Amino acid sequence: MTVKMPIAPRQTKPELEHDYVRSPALGYESPETAGFIRCLSHGFPTPLARWHYHDEYELHLITATSGKVFVGDWIGQFQPGHLVLTGPRLPHNWISMDLPEGGVPLRDLVIQFSHAPLVASSETIPELREVLPLLERARHGVEFFGMEAQAQEHWHRIKARQGLARFGAFCEFMSDLARCTDFRLLSSTQLQSEDNDTQLDQINAIVSRITDHLADPLSAADLAQELGMTESRFSRFFRRATGNTFTDFVNLVRVNRACQLLMETERYITHIAYDVGFNNMANFNRRFLDIKGMTPSEYRKQGAGRFGKTS
Repeated sequence: MTVKMPIAPRQTKPELEHDYVRSPALGYESPETAGFIRCLSHGFPTPLARWHYHDEYELHLITATSGKVFVGDWIGQFQPGHLVLTGPRLPHNWISMDLPEGGVPLRDLVIQFSHAPLVASSETIPELREVLPLLERARHGVEFFGMEAQAQEHWHRIKARQGLARFGAFCEFMSDLARCTDFRLLSSTQLQSEDNDTQLDQINAIVSRITDHLADPLSAADLAQELGMTESRFSRFFRRATGNTFTDFVNLVRVNRACQLLMETERYITHIAYDVGFNNMANFNRRFLDIKGMTPSEYRKQGAGRFGKTS
């Protein structure tokens, strides 16, 4: 018998990061110094490393340690050189798993910037429109490959400058990222929607339910009943918040988890299909091909060559 887990936010639900917690003691630049482009660096452990979200974009470069990374509904591995751009209100966290005693003094180089100034300026400055597709991709979180050295140089150049010189250095970095073709999108859900915090908590709880119990049978009707909604209202609510129907979203999460297992383990593909909640191989292969554009075996071969294996 399957035991239903109640839909309630986990203790690790994402926190909204406000300006009043951005203390210079934690490495934040003051608004007067930073303008709309803020540089930040920190080690680990730190109060800054938590499951949270904020209204700005955040470009995150890992310089030390390895561990688990969470971006929206995506869970993966990170190591030094990991470079990710997250969009507004997209929950994220990096947890180091191989810390030396006492932690590390520097783990992350971060740049935060706001949406409105870039978009508004692009209406009158055509050159800035080059960055708009990048900002759209960031709604899901974007991981870039092969840019560690460039990213470090860009970060230090931006950090060392102020005013117009900082903005110019920032635009150079954004131009490199916008032209990068070696990237992947991470989260299959758009948790950065304009819903209020109560609705965001509900969506996060549903996403947690799905990701924590992938192999369990999941029904939109059951979830709607637990939330006190009609099924049609739940469907509208879920699609508005995630950009997907409930069924499509579940398939996306299951296939994404299968991709992680294909890259990180040598388990038989049949076993992986059942582990992530597909009850027959034909359905698994069909959904995988629809979402990834290749078969699971092709994906494993590509992943072995590109991302390597982890023990």
